[in-house]
Amino acid sequence: MVPIPVRRFVYASLLQPAANAEPRENRARRATVCAFTLLAGALTLRWSLRVPPGDPLFYPATSALALVWLVGGRLSGPVTRRADRRADGASENHRIAESVLWGGLLLVLFLVGAVVVSRIPPLAGPVQGLLDHARRGSLPLVALLTAVNGLAEEYFFRGALFQALPSRWRVGASTVLYAVVTSFSGIPLLVLAAAILGTLVGLQRRATGGYLVPTVTHLVWSLGMLFLLPGALAMGARLLS
Repeated sequence: MVPIPVRRFVYASLLQPAANAEPRENRARRATVCAFTLLAGALTLRWSLRVPPGDPLFYPATSALALVWLVGGRLSGPVTRRADRRADGASENHRIAESVLWGGLLLVLFLVGAVVVSRIPPLAGPVQGLLDHARRGSLPLVALLTAVNGLAEEYFFRGALFQALPSRWRVGASTVLYAVVTSFSGIPLLVLAAAILGTLVGLQRRATGGYLVPTVTHLVWSLGMLFLLPGALAMGARLLS
């Protein structure tokens, strides 16, 4: 039996749609811009992750990816960032605190999963290759680019794209498209992560009326994975050997 406070927290932070109405706009124009941005972003992602670890080209390539999402989102029209005070009185700051908690819970889930995945070479290998960019390059710069790309992805996927989709399909369709674009990375676990993360932040976007709260959750998760995932994989290799 789930305690009532937990149920209330989950409902208020994820399942209760925001009361504020989306702004009126030219959705056809936004959808067209978003379609081109999705294609450009998918191709840029594929190119950036084909850069060998340690190659300085990785930094401009990853910066270009963030630029695609930011420019595409901006060209599509105004993007809503707000997290309005909800019926129970929770303020924007309260919602941001909730998003930090959700990001931490998701991080723990993935780190536990990494312990198991560490013993499955076809899954762990591509992830190790992705982490090599931080190991063989500048960790502070990779962390900065991880944060910028997380913000850019939320600005586009839970901002511009979310507003371009029909109301009833927004959470599901934005998540599917996020996972499809991520599949261009060629890393199966990254696609799974996109599907799980996309569902969570999509629900947050619907519940808060803007991309701010999903961005905080995304940053907590992505930066946590960058710094803690190598240790989780190493721990799994030791425990399960």
